[in-house]
Amino acid sequence: MATVSVRYIVNDVDEAIGFYCHDLGFAEVMHPAPAFAMLSRGDLRLVLSAPGAGPGGGQAMPDGTLPAPGGWNRFAIEVSDLESLVGTLRKQGARFRNEIVSGVGGRQILLEDPSGNPVELFEPTRAEARLSPSA
Repeated sequence: MATVSVRYIVNDVDEAIGFYCHDLGFAEVMHPAPAFAMLSRGDLRLVLSAPGAGPGGGQAMPDGTLPAPGGWNRFAIEVSDLESLVGTLRKQGARFRNEIVSGVGGRQILLEDPSGNPVELFEPTRAEARLSPSA
């Protein structure tokens, strides 16, 4: 059951569903409208909204500004073999903002979803950095 919910604005909800479900192991929870879907992966619920598509998270602000994908805020997915996953995703045409970097708790890279939203792929190198100590 999801305990954290993140909303991403995406240009194409169907394309985003394919990316997150096929490439990153999310499951589709619901897709009741072309401009909205809800996915899940473990404790994370990912809500996808198209900009300017009716009422809800993608609707225009009171001043007319439309939400847009991109930015730098992101969620991180813990992976066990970062090199292998990055290689597979590159072969499928995935876009990355950087190369793999090493930090004090692990290694990471910033992957972009089809709309340009960042997703951090994180491989812990210390037990304390793991989401689950037994993982």
